[in-house]
Amino acid sequence: MDDIVRQAMAKWPNVPHCFGWLMLDARGNWRMRDERAQHLGLPGDKINHQTLLGFINRNYMHDTDGRWYFQNGPQRVYVDLEITPYVVRTDPTAGFLLHTGMALSTPSQAWLTQEGRLLLEAGKVIAVLDDRDAAGVLATLVLNGATASDEQIMAWFEGEHRGALSLPHAGQPLVLQWTSAENLAKQFDFVAQPRAAPTT
Repeated sequence: MDDIVRQAMAKWPNVPHCFGWLMLDARGNWRMRDERAQHLGLPGDKINHQTLLGFINRNYMHDTDGRWYFQNGPQRVYVDLEITPYVVRTDPTAGFLLHTGMALSTPSQAWLTQEGRLLLEAGKVIAVLDDRDAAGVLATLVLNGATASDEQIMAWFEGEHRGALSLPHAGQPLVLQWTSAENLAKQFDFVAQPRAAPTT
């Protein structure tokens, strides 16, 4: 967290939280959602300002309820998550790079959804792979010691588990598990759309 943010929190400790105005999409883009975007269920405008993006990424965290937010000075701006709290991209040096710019540490577990979304877990980080990198990563999957064909991957998706489908990473096979995209928030204990508690 930036020092200027800590100072603002100490100076103004009771600023109301903000909900619905910021979104992290499935490609790791931050999006600003005005009232129209919120009302119509639209993703909002992509934020491109590099200084602002760096500020958001450095001050991105979660509370004890699994709600992710950006600490904007004294105010928490809670984040709507299109899929997961983090998005990863492939990187020739880092291997996998989080949308915040940090390298993903060595994953301990991996999942595929029926839609072909790859999820990686490393420590307390759960991240979805940017779909633009999916084809290249799926092409490296291994089944029964050989590169898996498209047909074998599809059969695996359909429940024909004839072998352990794995992702080679850092010289080790990472065995893939199946999961449902609809169940991710519950499975990984995060809130996809934080909202303020109703007032009485």
